[in-house]
Amino acid sequence: MAAIIRAVPFTCIRYPKYKSAAIKTVSNALQFQRLESTSQQIPKLEEFDKPQFPGSQSRWTEKLEFVRGDIYDGIPVYRVMNRDGNIIDPSHDPKLSQETITKLYKGMTLLNTMDRILYESQRQGRISFYMTSFGEEGTHFGSAAALDPQDMIYGQYREAGVLMYRGYTLDQFVNQCYGNKNDIARGRQMPVHYGIKSLNFVSISSPLATQMPQAVGSAYALKRSQTGLCVICYFGEGASSEGDAHAALNFAATLNCPIIFFCRNNGYAISTPTHEQYKGDGIAARGPAYGIPSIRVDGNDILAVYNVTKAARQLVVDESKPVLIEAMTYRIGHHSTSDDSSAYRSVDEVRFWHQKDHPISRLRKYMENLGWWDESKEKAWKEETKKQVMQTVVKAEKLKRAPIDEMLKDVYDEMPPHLKEQLEAIKAHIEQYHEHYPVDNYEKN
Repeated sequence: MAAIIRAVPFTCIRYPKYKSAAIKTVSNALQFQRLESTSQQIPKLEEFDKPQFPGSQSRWTEKLEFVRGDIYDGIPVYRVMNRDGNIIDPSHDPKLSQETITKLYKGMTLLNTMDRILYESQRQGRISFYMTSFGEEGTHFGSAAALDPQDMIYGQYREAGVLMYRGYTLDQFVNQCYGNKNDIARGRQMPVHYGIKSLNFVSISSPLATQMPQAVGSAYALKRSQTGLCVICYFGEGASSEGDAHAALNFAATLNCPIIFFCRNNGYAISTPTHEQYKGDGIAARGPAYGIPSIRVDGNDILAVYNVTKAARQLVVDESKPVLIEAMTYRIGHHSTSDDSSAYRSVDEVRFWHQKDHPISRLRKYMENLGWWDESKEKAWKEETKKQVMQTVVKAEKLKRAPIDEMLKDVYDEMPPHLKEQLEAIKAHIEQYHEHYPVDNYEKN
């Protein structure tokens, strides 16, 4: 009897001409069931009549009203500790060891020192380009600490802290920015465009969002290989406006790929503030539309970032599905050395975030509350980090650049004839006009 009743509404929808007969069948079926048991409540016909359109999860309504993005409070921002470094709900304290917390804090401050010195190096003409991570250090180290070292990372260009946590050395950072002969990329990448296979960090490229579909492809490969690993893909809220971002989210959802989309929403896409970049409730609100579990986290709270990333990784690995994290933070520095942010935001705005809600100062307060850090340790560590970075920069500056031949290597496993011809032509040109080129700055073959 139940089977007959369930089947009838489908008959009505798919074959309207049988509607009256179908309703009559239901009527007879319900009447027979009432005779069977008068005490049993019979479902109304309307309860079986739900929209059967593919791709939707909805019900019928007779109210004509539009779904609007300005009639609800928005997705909440998850946090663990307040600005004074106090844990709000003890049950959410990840209870990381003193050794781990100290490693995170030292990493954040070392990155901060490296950023300052290399930024000044660019201003002095020693390197061509640089990007700082001032104010966003919590998103780097909090997420990196929650990942498996074998998980694959696709970065945008402001994830140096993730690499630093994994073991990328100061020498490797500085050599890459100076493009000398010890640079892993042999001087063929722009500064801060890091990449290293041994740490599972895919080389960064400048165009926005190109890494996102690539990351989904890698996640799908991990799913097929059943390694128990996942991919994390970092991007900014500006990159989310690119077509590649939407393609990546949709493919990841429909293919059930184990990938964490980690959006660093730092308030500005270069010089464009978020209120001009998009309408609606940020980036996390887009997740449900694609069928992706999503969450918003305080990116200046490193413990909250750690908890969210750890939970997201567990979900994507166990259930083989994507997760979208929107880390709310603030870009204190300029977008890059090609940008002057004073042209589009006030000094007071930047000062507020630097003084009142900085991820480094918040973690320091947490450590001080536990008696793990004090002013003397802070002073000694600051001096040590400055010494380390300065020594590394001096050493990198003294190294020559890689030989000219490196420019055309690695494109093919074996260099084809046409590239060999180009290389010989380049060498002949430089030999003839060597006085116009800084040949002494390059290693010879």
